[in-house]
Amino acid sequence: MPVLTTDAESETGIPKSLSNEPPSETMEEIEHTCPQPRLTLTAPAPFADETSCQCQAPHEKLTIAQARLGTPVDRPVRVYADGIFDLFHSGHARALMQAKTLFPNSYLLVGVCSDDLTHKFKGFTVMNEAERYEALRHCRYVDEVIRDAPWTLTPEFLEKHKIDFVAHDDIPYSSAGSDDVYKHIKEAGMFVPTQRTEGISTSDIITRIVRDYDVYARRNLQRGYTAKELNVSFINEKKYRFQNQVDKMKEKVKNVEEKSKEFVNRVEEKSHDLIQKWEEKSREFIGNFLELFGPDGAWKQMFQERSSRMLQALSPKQSPVSSPTRSRSPSRSPSPTFPWLPNKSSPPSSPKAASASISSMSEGDEDEK
Repeated sequence: MPVLTTDAESETGIPKSLSNEPPSETMEEIEHTCPQPRLTLTAPAPFADETSCQCQAPHEKLTIAQARLGTPVDRPVRVYADGIFDLFHSGHARALMQAKTLFPNSYLLVGVCSDDLTHKFKGFTVMNEAERYEALRHCRYVDEVIRDAPWTLTPEFLEKHKIDFVAHDDIPYSSAGSDDVYKHIKEAGMFVPTQRTEGISTSDIITRIVRDYDVYARRNLQRGYTAKELNVSFINEKKYRFQNQVDKMKEKVKNVEEKSKEFVNRVEEKSHDLIQKWEEKSREFIGNFLELFGPDGAWKQMFQERSSRMLQALSPKQSPVSSPTRSRSPSRSPSPTFPWLPNKSSPPSSPKAASASISSMSEGDEDEK
């Protein structure tokens, strides 16, 4: 494994060249005891002052090509990323994800600057340093958090934490009287660029809040915050509360309109259904009526049959006046004649004649006896 030469250093003291010559002094081989990347996400990342690298083995300088091949196999590649990380968002997480996945076996150290340094060189922050430290500890890509990180990286800091490479976006970062605070890191071959996430940054989030300040002030007043906590004047407080009341009334009116529209729609749907059912039932009723009472309906036929029966019952047919004479068969004997029966064709003309006929009938009976 190539080792550092003592005379190859930049102006800042950061080694920048490698030598294949072994060191003159013979040293016993010491096993690396550097912390390994986190394998479980059930606990937050530790702070550097709680678990610093106490490895006594020589920390050889690596090139980017060597690190991408996965060497050395006995220790992880220690990658450092620093920043303010105010209002920790997806852009921060993506940058740390890129730093973590630069090499096959990376140990990601994240340095977070304190409030004093940040307020001095960049400006006021929304979150204080303790909140920003905790936000980084709970990011899945972070293996170790370094509190109160320096604004400009020094050789002593790099040596103390045994840093192999520094990851940051490639845009020159002008601050603290320097055109690029990472210039000496780039010259030493220890800089690995990452890509910024467009459309999201802490400044953008703060700009949104400032632009819609009235909306968020009214929102927090409605949620119970006091005007003093929001730094709102008495007049603005009354204005915001009045606007909240107006918005509530508008919301109620909107809800009533929506409910009334829903009710009207339901009534229309039900009316359409009722009309459709009524039309179907009316067609069925008319068809049944025509079947019963139409020109050829069953009711008419039934009425005609019953009326004919009634007529037959009320006026039976008369027997014919003259019937044709039947030829008597020779086997039949002539019907007997009864002289005592009166002749139907010649009724008695008077009561005297009737009594005379009756008396003659009685005499005839006596003679027969």
